[in-house]
Order: sequence, then structure tokens, then C-alpha cells
Amino acid sequence: MRYLPLLLFLVATVGGGLLIGATNMPGPWYATLDKPPFTPPDWLFAPMWSAIYVLVAVAGWRIWRLSDTRGAMTAWWVQLGLNFLWSPVFFTLQAPGWALAIILALFAAIVAFIVLAWERDWPAALLFLPYGAWVAFATLLNASIWWLN
Repeated sequence: MRYLPLLLFLVATVGGGLLIGATNMPGPWYATLDKPPFTPPDWLFAPMWSAIYVLVAVAGWRIWRLSDTRGAMTAWWVQLGLNFLWSPVFFTLQAPGWALAIILALFAAIVAFIVLAWERDWPAALLFLPYGAWVAFATLLNASIWWLN
């Protein structure tokens, strides 16, 4: 029972991410876009996001179980909402410009979580560093695709 909240964080984060990914696939439109030479192969995205979602869930759980962490938890929920919004906007709505605005806000929410979590639970903040790095790269990729197309 002690780890039930962790399980719920994992289900919400990993499960939500998998659902969003499965229902907003790149498809033929994405295949026709001009992409920068540093675009990773398509097969890399699913394992990267799966691992990142586990880190995000654990970080959220670690902060949630502490007292007086409203700011960090707010940043955590904001980043999750923005994360889940990006794929439908980019792939389903085929709107890389709007997706770029979302991913910039997502990166800001990730940085906010790291800053707010650091003093309360630095391991939770550290768990977000790979996420921040990947989203920074994804932001560059999104911006490049928007610029090229």
C-alpha cells in the first residue's frame, strides 16, 4: 500500500504517454517534411520517451509525498499537460508552429520543476535533467522542422 501512489504516478505518466503516442502517430505527413540532418531515427523516440516518462513519474511521486510542495507539484502537472498536448498539435493537427510554442512552455515548466524541487528533494530534480536535455533537443528539432517547412 505504501507504493500505491508511485504505481498511480507511473500508470498516469507512462500510460498517458503511451496512449498519446499511439493515438498521434507521425504518419505520411511527417514523412514528407523537410527535416534537419540531426533528426534521430523514428525508432528511437518510443524507448526514449518511455524511459523519460518513468523518470518523470518517480520525480512527481517523490515531490508529491512531501509537504508544502505546491509550486513544484504545480510545475509537474503543467509540464505533464503540455507534454501530452504537444503530439496531438504537432502530428494530428499538423501545426509545427503551435507545437513549438507548446514545447517552449514545456521546457520552461521542466526548468521550473527542477528549480522548485531542488531544495525540497534534489534527487527528484536530478531525475528531470535527462528530460530537460531531451526536450531541449526536441525543441531544436521542432524549431528546425517549422523553419524548413
